[in-house]
Order: sequence, then structure tokens, then C-alpha cells
Amino acid sequence: MKQHEAVIEAMEREGGYATLGRLYQIVPTITECAWGTKTPFASIRRIVQDPRFFFRIRPGLWALNDCRDRLPESVLPSGKTPVARVSENTHAYYQGLIAEVGAMRHMETFVPLQDKNKPFMQRTLASVTSVPAMYKFTYDETLRKAQTVDVVWFNERKMPEAFFEVENSTDMLNALSKFVQLQDFAARFFIVADALRKREFMDKIALAAFGDVRNRVLFESYEHVAVLHAKLSELALLEQGEEQTL
Repeated sequence: MKQHEAVIEAMEREGGYATLGRLYQIVPTITECAWGTKTPFASIRRIVQDPRFFFRIRPGLWALNDCRDRLPESVLPSGKTPVARVSENTHAYYQGLIAEVGAMRHMETFVPLQDKNKPFMQRTLASVTSVPAMYKFTYDETLRKAQTVDVVWFNERKMPEAFFEVENSTDMLNALSKFVQLQDFAARFFIVADALRKREFMDKIALAAFGDVRNRVLFESYEHVAVLHAKLSELALLEQGEEQTL
């Protein structure tokens, strides 16, 4: 079996689409292919960019050309998919990536109750998070605000390590207001959005209302989150010695 055929086989096992991180996990299980390289992960990244077989849906997510017409709407919207639904599915995708990144960094992860049943790849957000109900780390009034944050990472002491707001279509003001109310915790704050919105973020965070958190809120692009997800997946496999089986 040729290398690109192994990647095709791995993606078919996932229903015709997969993240790079997931491909890194599946491809080594296809024993019919011998890679003969010390950098198989780089080879996989190169192969999925071959337009003869694959296309990119969004940062970090690839699909088979032959499966384009049968991908779920949550993964590849059609021209008839409502704009609001497209935005919601995109939002859930990045929530899922952030949650998985947190898990790979040995964090416990949380998403709001109303988001738990939203689709993420072949699963739901609930299936890739580990905290079903917000830990009671503070007063009820503050908890009510914290449990609306898109993704929260908790450390081993069940205290918040980082708060993430995914800004796919909203104006960021509500997200930044949440961070102001959560500023007394030794946690990091992130706005995750399309790279084209960084200028907008800089303008909003410069407002006087956000002066207390201005130096604590970081902007991360969708592309960066996707790359980080793939790199951490690669690192986890290297640590497990999985790459040597390719």
C-alpha cells in the first residue's frame, strides 16, 4: 500500500474526514504501509495537501474529495445550511479542539451545559470534556458567569487554569466583560477567532472598560489552535513511542 493510500484508508475509517491529530493516531495502525522515513508525521501533513485526493474544510480539518457529497452538515455545510447553523458548528469545532488541547496538557476541561450535545467530529463536545458540571471554586454569582465561558481548563486542584471564548461572529465585548468579572483568579484569558479579527480585538481590548485585564487577555487565531492541536497530538504519540511502529 502506498503512503497516500494509507492516509485515504485512515480518513475513510473516520467517515471521510479527520483532523491531522486524529490521522496521526490512525495511520500507524495500517500495517500494510511501510513508511521508511523518520518523519512520517511530516509526510502525512504533505499528503493531505494533495488536491487530487483531499481538500481542507477549515484549519486542522481535512476530508476526502470522494466523500464531499456525503459529509455531515455539521462538518461541511451546504449552500442551504442557515448561516447561524454554520457559525454554531464552526464555534463547536474550535471548542472541541481547545478541549482536546487542554486534555493533552493534562487539564480537566469544561464546556457550558447548553453546548455539551453540539457535534464535534464524530462525537459531541460532552465526549471530549471531563468536567460535567462546573467546579464550585468560588461564590455562586461568579460561578454563574464562569459556567458560560466557552471552554475552561482546570488544574489538578480543580481551580481554573485558563478561560477561552471562541468569537466566531459576536463582537467580543461580552467575552471581555466575562474576563473582567473573573480577573481575581490566577487564570489566563484567551479570545480565539479568525486571524483577520485581531485588529478588532486590539481595538476592543484598548477600551477603558477593559484596562484591568488588558495585559492578561491573549488573542489566538483559529489556525494557531489547529496547529497546536496537531503538534501536541504528534508529541503525545512520540512520547508513547508510536512513531517507531510506522
